[in-house]
Amino acid sequence: MSEQNFDLVVLGGGSGGYAAALRAVQLGLTVGLIEKDKLGGTCLHVGCIPTKALLHSAEVADVSRESAKYGVTTSFQGIDMAAVTAFREGIVASKFRGLQGLIKARGITVIAGEGKLISPTTVQVGEDTIVGKNVVLATGSYSRSLPGLAIGGRVITSEQALELNYVPKKVAVLGGGVIGVEFASVWKSFGADVTIIEALPHLAPNEEESVSKQLERAFRKRGIEFSLGVRFQSVTQDDSGVVVTLENGVTIEAELLLVAVGRGPSTAGLGFEEVGITMDRGFVITDERLATNIPGVYAVGDIVPGLQLAHRGFQQGIFVAEEIAGLAPIVVDDLNIPKVTYCDPEIASVGYTEAKAVAKFGADKVTSYEYSLGGNGKSSILGTTGSIKVVREADGPIIGIHMIGARVGELIGEGQLIVNWEAYPEDLAPLVHAHPTQNEALGEAFLALAGKPLHAM
Repeated sequence: MSEQNFDLVVLGGGSGGYAAALRAVQLGLTVGLIEKDKLGGTCLHVGCIPTKALLHSAEVADVSRESAKYGVTTSFQGIDMAAVTAFREGIVASKFRGLQGLIKARGITVIAGEGKLISPTTVQVGEDTIVGKNVVLATGSYSRSLPGLAIGGRVITSEQALELNYVPKKVAVLGGGVIGVEFASVWKSFGADVTIIEALPHLAPNEEESVSKQLERAFRKRGIEFSLGVRFQSVTQDDSGVVVTLENGVTIEAELLLVAVGRGPSTAGLGFEEVGITMDRGFVITDERLATNIPGVYAVGDIVPGLQLAHRGFQQGIFVAEEIAGLAPIVVDDLNIPKVTYCDPEIASVGYTEAKAVAKFGADKVTSYEYSLGGNGKSSILGTTGSIKVVREADGPIIGIHMIGARVGELIGEGQLIVNWEAYPEDLAPLVHAHPTQNEALGEAFLALAGKPLHAM
């Protein structure tokens, strides 16, 4: 048995954990980073990066099918899943090597193994005791299922979906949120028939309602089927496929059922409750500065209630390192963290939806404007439709931006700055957006809200 001592011990090497470690050593702290699997966590290995690689392959497939309308002669010969897998794994491997090199170069001590918190300052890893003046809990999340719905065989989660070495002929997707619509988009582009089952009234139910409706229209046009507003009841499977039954008695037959009903916090059996940390349904409860009820113990990422996004965890990791170092960093509310769903068409948003703004401020205190990408030159060149909706607090600042269309995820950086800096349309209207870009659509929306629309009515 051995004991190692650090200024900071980080339990979990995903986005939040490794960000905390990197920023802490930058601030002069010694860091022990504990990871039971691979540095980079869910996002790098079975989440953000590999799924977006699949989505890019799907985009290439669609472009090859439609190339004639752009004056380019090609033929779509099908999907080589072995080559798709090699592309995806190559991207992940490259980023993993880069992260490993960065962690090593910064002098962070990586402790391999499953850690368990045994005191407010101590994590046990096998026979080794890792002691820190401060501890950051960053143990990530896992793919949830529904009560009584067992994962196995032809009932899979996103992790198993990534590893498929073939394109299924027909897939049922349980859940119309981010993971569900992204995989549905990939499989449709690869040639599968897809049906999404969502118990709430809309796909992408956490987004602006007008955006959700546009996504539904786009999916119908693509031939993606979906059932909305009816709950899942049961599934049976055999060697040839699955039969999904909904509560209204409707059945859906498919080769596979992808369960995409969200992610749960990975905290079971890690000693958090035994040490006295306040928990709620597996989540670690913190204050706005990410401190738990135990002095010196912090939590970041998917185990903290709120948005489960890699970039949220990453920002929280940096925040906690700076908090421990006494820099008093600024809190960024979940509301003002950008969200992107990488289906086709993409969805990007930040801030209040119009409905939530009206609920908070009152209908007479909220105005909005929606600009169609049909009037945007670059969007026409790309062959995309969609819109950008801007929500404003009366005669005050912009408090929400919501977009749908190809590549709009690349626009949300500007949206985040506008919402977080509480910019007024009148301040933004004089600023110049390069032509022809999709960013111009944001400029047109600001002009309209400032009372001087040009290309809009």
